[in-house]
Amino acid sequence: MNRSALLKLVESRYTRTDLPDFRPGDTVRVAYRVKEGNRTRVQNFEGLVIKVKRNGFNSSFTVRKVSFGVGVERIFPMHSPLIEKVEIVQRGRARRARLYFIRELSEREIRRKLRVDRKRVDQDAQAAKEAVRASEAEQA
Repeated sequence: MNRSALLKLVESRYTRTDLPDFRPGDTVRVAYRVKEGNRTRVQNFEGLVIKVKRNGFNSSFTVRKVSFGVGVERIFPMHSPLIEKVEIVQRGRARRARLYFIRELSEREIRRKLRVDRKRVDQDAQAAKEAVRASEAEQA
């Protein structure tokens, strides 16, 4: 067995498949498990996805928010066991893969640049309806 096949075999056990499909420009809420002393709690981090790095098991995504007038960016490993869930708050339509130019813009300019992606919002609503129908048919 070659090295890459062995790595894939080991990594496949830790790879997450439950995360939704999101892109740069989307607003997400990441529920992240934080350890403080001897107890753990879940902390939500809601912001704009400015970068998604896809590199197999080393994939990560960067989320930016403005907190009390200060921009805060956080990088989350995609397959981290500390991520409870990733919830998509709003779909955005970006024309670039890396949204670093957002750092210099105001909130109003950001809203103007990143319009809501109605097509993907409608697709999400349709998928949710189908999931409800499937669960109802399963129970009946």
